[in-house]
Amino acid sequence: MDVELRAVHDSDLPVFFRQLNDPEALHMAAFTPADPSDRDAFDAHWARIRSSADVVRTVLADGDVVGSAAVYGVPGEREVTYWIDRAYWGKGVATAALRALLTEVPERPLYARAASDNAGSLRVLEKCGFRAVASAGGFAQARGAEIEETVLILEG
Repeated sequence: MDVELRAVHDSDLPVFFRQLNDPEALHMAAFTPADPSDRDAFDAHWARIRSSADVVRTVLADGDVVGSAAVYGVPGEREVTYWIDRAYWGKGVATAALRALLTEVPERPLYARAASDNAGSLRVLEKCGFRAVASAGGFAQARGAEIEETVLILEG
């Protein structure tokens, strides 16, 4: 499968919105908007991040829009994030997309966070060189509860 990153187009947003409203993906991501079905809030969020200095990309697999990947935050504390359509989980798409993003954004350190029970995402991060450095608790909107998250770092 050919995985590429490109700038986010307006036509990608309906795909991202649909992905954000997949119940299983929401549960795995855990740390999501309070109301993922609020299209106005979704559009405002994407307008903000697209106008920021953050690096935000659309993930393509064999030419199809399958998710997004980004690096955001202040220098020295920047984090990576990604969202891949559930139909593409377990196919190496997230790993390939994150590797491409890390090539595009060479600054280090970079951080990542994932629900501690999200084995798939933790594995993607580890395959890309991140290592776990801490655990933290946080309120996971998608689960309506405090859960443990793993904090990871990519150095050098």
